[in-house]
Amino acid sequence: MKKTLRQWLSKLGPGLITGAADDDPSGIATYSQGGAQYGFGTLWTLLITYPLMVGIQIISARIGCITGQGLAANLAKTHSRGVTFSLVTLLLVANTINIGADLAAMADAIKLVVGGPRHLYAVALGMTCLLLQVFIPYQRYVGILKWLTLSLFAYVGTVFASHIPWGAMLHGTLVPKIEISQNYLLLIVAIFGTTISPYLFFWQAGQEVEELALKHDGISLRNSPENARHHLHRINIDTALGMAFSNIIAFFIMLTTAITLYTHGLHDIQTSAQAAEALRPIGGEFTFLLFAAGILGTGLLAVPVLAGSAAYAVAETFRWSSSLGLELKSAKGFYAIIALATLVGVLLDFSPIDPVKALLWSAVLNGIISVPLMIAMMRIATQQEVMGKFVIGTRLKWLGWLATGVMILAVLAFGITSLLEYLKPGG
Repeated sequence: MKKTLRQWLSKLGPGLITGAADDDPSGIATYSQGGAQYGFGTLWTLLITYPLMVGIQIISARIGCITGQGLAANLAKTHSRGVTFSLVTLLLVANTINIGADLAAMADAIKLVVGGPRHLYAVALGMTCLLLQVFIPYQRYVGILKWLTLSLFAYVGTVFASHIPWGAMLHGTLVPKIEISQNYLLLIVAIFGTTISPYLFFWQAGQEVEELALKHDGISLRNSPENARHHLHRINIDTALGMAFSNIIAFFIMLTTAITLYTHGLHDIQTSAQAAEALRPIGGEFTFLLFAAGILGTGLLAVPVLAGSAAYAVAETFRWSSSLGLELKSAKGFYAIIALATLVGVLLDFSPIDPVKALLWSAVLNGIISVPLMIAMMRIATQQEVMGKFVIGTRLKWLGWLATGVMILAVLAFGITSLLEYLKPGG
C-alpha cells in the first residue's frame, strides 16, 4: 500500500504544481465573484473547463518534454519573430499585473488577521518569493511548491463549515445558466481566462524541460524514444490529477461564496480579501481564517509560477539560459526577468492603479491572449518536423482544438456584448 502510494506521488510534479497555481488569489477573487454575484449559476463552467484544461496542458507538457525546449523557444522556431515577441510581451504584462494583484490580496489577508501595514507585507512577500526562486536549488524548491499545494484544502474546509443545499448546487452544476449581459459574459471570460491561462502553458512546458535536465541530462524524448511511453504516461496522470485538483478547489471556492455571500445578499465582492472579510460574520471566525490562510498559501505558490513562466518565455525568446536549476551567475537574464516581474508587481501595490480592476482585467487579458497562443500550440504539436513521430493523436488534437474554439467563442461573445452595450444610447 505504502509503495503504491509513493509510486503515485512520484508521478506528481509539474502538473500538480501547475494546477494548484491556477487557484491563485486573483483566481480566488474571480471564483468568489461568480459565487457572490450569481450563486450556483456559474458552477457549470468548471465542468466544461476541466477536460479542456487537461487537453491543452498535456499538449504544452508534451511540447516541452518531446522537444527538450520550452514553449517560447518552439514558438520562435515555428512562427515569425513579431508573433513570438508580441505574445511573450503580452504574457509578461499580464503576469506582472497578476503578481501585483496577488501580492495585494496576500497582504490584505494578513492585515485582516493580524492588522498592520499592508504595503510592508506586500514588499516582504514579494522579496520572499524572489529570494526563494533565486537561491533555493530547483529540486528543493519544487518540493516546497508541492507542500504549498496543501494550503488549497482550506477551501474544502470552508464549505463543510456551512450548510449545503444539495439540490440547488447540483442544478447549478449540471444545468448551464446563460445570461446575455456584459457583466455576466465578462465574468465567464474571466473564469475561463483564469482557469485556462497562458502562464500555465509556459510554466508546465518549462518544468518538463527542467525535469529532463534533472533526470535525463536534458535529452528530449524525440532523441530518446525508448523513454517516451513512461514519460507520456506520467504526464497524463500528473496533468489529469493536477487539473482535477485545481477545478475541485475552484468549485469549492465558488460554492462557499454562493451558499454564504450570495444567499445573504452580499453580491459586490471584488477581491479575495473582501470575500474572506465578508465570510466572517456569516460563516464564523473559523471559516474566515481558513479562507484567509488559503489566500496566503496559494499566493506563495502562484507568484513564483507567474514570475517563472514569464522568465522562461522571455529568456527562450532571446535564447538566454533559462532554468531554475542554474545558479544566478549562469542565468542572469532569466533571473533578471523573475526579479523585474516580481518587483514591478510589488510597485503596482503602491500605484494609483485600482487593484480590483487590474485583477479582473488581467484574467480577461489572459483569456484573450490564450486564443492566439493556443492556436500556435496546436500548430506546433501537429508538426512532424518539430515533434517527430510524437505528434499528438486524433483524440488530443480534437480536445485541443475544442478548448481553443471554446475560448474563441467566450472572447467573441464578450466583445460583441461590450460593443452593443457601448453603442446603446448613453452607453
